[in-house]
Amino acid sequence: MSYSLPGLPDGMAPRPAALRTGTRTSLICGGIVLAALALVLFVLLRAPMKDDIAWLLWVARQWLKGQRLYIDVVEVNPPLIIWISAIPVLIGDAIGVSAKTVAVLLFAACTLWSSWLSAKLLHGLAPAFARLPVTFAVIACVLLLMPGVEFGQREHLLTVAVLPHLAILARGLEGQRTSLRLAGGAAVGAGLGVALKPRYLLCLATVELVGWVRRGFRIRLSPVIAFGVAGLYALAILVFYPSFIDRAVPLAVTLYGGTDTSLPELMLESWRLILGVGVLAALCFTLPRESAARTVLAVLAGFAAAATIAMFLDGKNWFYHRIPASTAVVLGLLLWCAEAALTWRRSGFSGRRGAVLMLAALVPLAMQADKLGARLHDRLVLAVEPEQSTEVKLERLIKREKVRTYVAFSEWIGLGFPVVDDTGVTWASRFDSMWALRGELWRARMDGKPPAEWPMRLWVAQDFIRGCPDLVVVDRRRGAEDINYPSVLAQADAGFAEVWARYQQIATLDGLQVFKRDGEGCATSPPVENNE
Repeated sequence: MSYSLPGLPDGMAPRPAALRTGTRTSLICGGIVLAALALVLFVLLRAPMKDDIAWLLWVARQWLKGQRLYIDVVEVNPPLIIWISAIPVLIGDAIGVSAKTVAVLLFAACTLWSSWLSAKLLHGLAPAFARLPVTFAVIACVLLLMPGVEFGQREHLLTVAVLPHLAILARGLEGQRTSLRLAGGAAVGAGLGVALKPRYLLCLATVELVGWVRRGFRIRLSPVIAFGVAGLYALAILVFYPSFIDRAVPLAVTLYGGTDTSLPELMLESWRLILGVGVLAALCFTLPRESAARTVLAVLAGFAAAATIAMFLDGKNWFYHRIPASTAVVLGLLLWCAEAALTWRRSGFSGRRGAVLMLAALVPLAMQADKLGARLHDRLVLAVEPEQSTEVKLERLIKREKVRTYVAFSEWIGLGFPVVDDTGVTWASRFDSMWALRGELWRARMDGKPPAEWPMRLWVAQDFIRGCPDLVVVDRRRGAEDINYPSVLAQADAGFAEVWARYQQIATLDGLQVFKRDGEGCATSPPVENNE
């Protein structure tokens, strides 16, 4: 980038001044990224770990101990996320640090690396990318902060893995070459990223279509590699984990719909995101046709639109399902604002049209920030006072009662994980929560009878009798009170009713009923093993 002063030719500005300006910019941007990283690490390491991630770390540990995925431990996700989760477990055990700490640090390192690589690839492609430290700081802060408490979820890792691939696509559309090694590595990362949630292959296909519309039809090697990696992974599942196809997929298809949100309701809940995607797509056409910024914006808009469709296909009203689309929208809107400001400053453009367009970009940005701010605030409070969280209260109760085995009757995974991870108690179930049991009850209402191939009530009851938990938590909070879990299980299995009669309520905690077994053991006729 060149600098000029009045009376001097372009590029003849004193070098010390330019260096001082560049150094100051780098220091400021570095400080901003460090502040964002410090906030994220403080919240994630101090507050209880997100339940889904804690569960996956626990599953990875059981897998490393020799338990069979999808048989001994019920999980509906393909095995890649378990393999990834095994890395912090192994490292943590080797150096004597908790898997949670290692996982958070590894995910943060991957986020920063993806941000830096993406910034390097975009550097100089458009006026908004003229300063590498600024581009890096913007991307890093968005990737660090946008997930909120869902940092490290599959959707977040997917976004981190795919972003360099999108940057390389934009470079190629603008005629800029990327080394085969770097492009191939980014493509492998993108392929593995979308393999975490195969629906998001739609995103890779969509951005290629955007490229064809933008610069004409062309077969590129990078997407071929990415799709090839995803295909090899699918083949590996078929060969090494047939139980995923035979058990996990039918289980999810049959019962996971019990937690679905209807499409109209999901669209209503996602109106901020839909508005952001629409505004981003419209703003593409306000930039000059041959502008490189328009190319990058079109790629991000295509990714965001496809990721939104993938989220609708999931059918769940869960915040983290919106992370890929929301991240692309925020990055795109920030890029447009920066590019528009630079363009208008050079041309002296001002007026009503500029104000309206800037407002159109800033409104969805503010909406995304407001939604994220509320979620971060709640978690920050728990990070400051973690003892106020339900999870920590349960952990203290478990330690006080010297509990060795434990289970929770609830759809909320957080009552089991990270509680089990942090206390070391034995979890007396093959399920992470009661979502499958609820799914069976939902399917029975839908079909008029429970699915014969998935007798969840019987399996949960058998796990309970076999596991003989010292302590049981029953969720009776508002929203969970429509299912009386002990009653449902007692009707399904007489042995459960016999064992449950030995439990006495010892406490209530944040709307939860806590029961402890009276006496030693769960002497009853042993349940028939049923893993089919």
